[in-house]
Order: sequence, then structure tokens, then C-alpha cells
Amino acid sequence: MGLRWQDWPEPVLATLRAGCVIPAHPLALDERRRLDPRRQRALSRYYLAAGAGGLAVGVHTTQFAIREAGLYEPVLRIAAETAAEAARPILLVAGAIGRTAQAVAEARIARGCGYQAVLLSLAAMKGASEDELVAHCRAVAAEMPLFGFYLQPAVGGVPLSARFWQRFAAIENVVAIKIAPFDRYATLDVLRGVVLAGAEARITLYTGNDDHILADLLTPFVVRAEGREVTLRFRGGLLGHWAVWTKTAVDLLARVHAAQPGDPALLSLDARVTDCNAAFFDAANGFRGCIAGIHEVLRRQGLLRGIWCLDPAEDLSPGQGAEIDRVYRDHADLADDDFVRAHLHAFLS
Repeated sequence: MGLRWQDWPEPVLATLRAGCVIPAHPLALDERRRLDPRRQRALSRYYLAAGAGGLAVGVHTTQFAIREAGLYEPVLRIAAETAAEAARPILLVAGAIGRTAQAVAEARIARGCGYQAVLLSLAAMKGASEDELVAHCRAVAAEMPLFGFYLQPAVGGVPLSARFWQRFAAIENVVAIKIAPFDRYATLDVLRGVVLAGAEARITLYTGNDDHILADLLTPFVVRAEGREVTLRFRGGLLGHWAVWTKTAVDLLARVHAAQPGDPALLSLDARVTDCNAAFFDAANGFRGCIAGIHEVLRRQGLLRGIWCLDPAEDLSPGQGAEIDRVYRDHADLADDDFVRAHLHAFLS
């Protein structure tokens, strides 16, 4: 029998509902491109010490190729074991990809590792009908609570209609959705689908729109559908961007939760955070260096020894390092290097 969100410990559900920082967890490799368990644990310790409410592992930032490398379960287990060291409940979200048989198998592995939900990517379902997509989601939801995922098409996502999101949101074991199409129209499609399904009380919304993180978090989205008017809010974020400068992200989210909607001081930071993301994610080159860019920031902080990826061709784009230099200069107050420096020895112990 699968896990339901109603089976979660109450503090874990409360953490999700209140909204928290969930970094998309990178993969720590050595110079031979093999897993570095010590630094993999150090990354998890960093995120938890910074105040993250959850960890997302086995997702795009962790590199989908961990499956072929035989690292999916080992990497999930390291994060779960490290989360168990924390003195507070941690929400563990595992990425699940592939066609239905693979996604179901990964959900079972995640459940066995103590995870509470799976972030379900539909990238492998390109060409499938809406009925096939919904059936796929239902099959995985029978195993684990779902964190829906609208992945931007630029990195392999599938365009999804408001009608799809209505049917998806009607699945009882859907507990949250990460909205990350990097497209305001598509973002609104998800919100409309949730309202049409009458699922706004059950489904918690998390931003994955790295190009408008603070704008998403600060905007009250008013959705009118079928005679109802519902105001929806993003409560937190599940973001690759929050895999770096995580302490700052936690502090910013706390300010958002305490602020009035549309707070001008926070809104003025939206463009600055997006400017940083453009460098880290390599927006100028179609996001080709997005994982290497995250690794580069972590390398500069001492958390990683290098920026190695499983694919030797995956590296910084020409000029990306200089762009990271620039945002470090222009937005030094958004970095958390001092925090990392003060705790690095403990993270690596």
C-alpha cells in the first residue's frame, strides 16, 4: 500500500503548508567524477543549517544521469541520513522521472528511503495524450504523494494546459505543485487548474520560476473561474537557485511571510535576484551551464572541490565565470559566504 500525505507526521505537513525553502540538491563528485559522500553530506548539512525546510534530491540539479550511474538510491539515502541529524522535521522530496514503470519504481525507492513525496517530471512523456499523462500521474500517486512539476520547455519540459492541471489537481494524493515554466501565461494555467479542481486548500504552491522568485512569492494571484474568485499565494520555493546562497534565501522568505503583499522593498530585490540567477543558470546560453554554474558558486565557498558533472561535456559556458564574478561584486549582500565560512569545518566533519 502506498504512502498518503495524510500519513505524514503533522510537523512535516505543517512545514510544507506554511512554506519553506527547499533547495534542489546538487551532486558532489570528485575529480574522477565519482560520488564524494563527504561533500554530499556537507551540502545537506549546509542547507539544513541555513534553515531550509526540505531537501529535493534526484532532481534536475542532482543530474538525471545519476540513474545510469547507479547513484539514485545512494544519493537519496545520504540526504535522508543527514536530515535525520536535524533537530526538526525535514520534508524530503525525491525526483521521479521516466515512463510509468520507471517513475513508479523510483517512487518506491524513495518511500523506502524515508521520503515523503516525489517531484514528478513529465519530460519523458513527450507525445503522450492528456489521458495518458493523467494515468501516469495517478499510477505514481498510488505509491507516493505527488509534488507536481511544470518544468520549463527550454530544459525538456512538456507544455501543459489548464485542463491538464485541473485533472492533475483532482488527484487526491497531490499535495503540492512546483510551478517552473518560466512563463507567466503557463504559470496562470496551473493556478486556474487548481481552482477549477477546487483543490486550493489541499495543494500548496511552490515557485520554481527562478526568473521571478520574489515576484511569485509576493503576488496575491486572483483567479476567477466558474463563478468563484480565489486568491492563491506561493508559500515557498523548490529551486535550483536556492542551492546556493541558501541562508539569504531563508532570510528573504521569512521577510516575505512577514510582509504585506507587494512590499516595495522586497519587490525591488526581485530583479537583483533574477540578475544573479541569470549568471548562475547561464541564461545567456540557453541554460547550458546551469548545473556547472551552481557548482561554481559552491566551489568558491569551499563546499565542493570542483565543478565536475557526470557528463564531461557539462561545464561553464564561455563568459559564465565572468558573469558570476560580476554578480558577486554587484550583489555581495545577497551572498552567504560568511555563513558558510563560519560553519564549513562542521559541514565537512
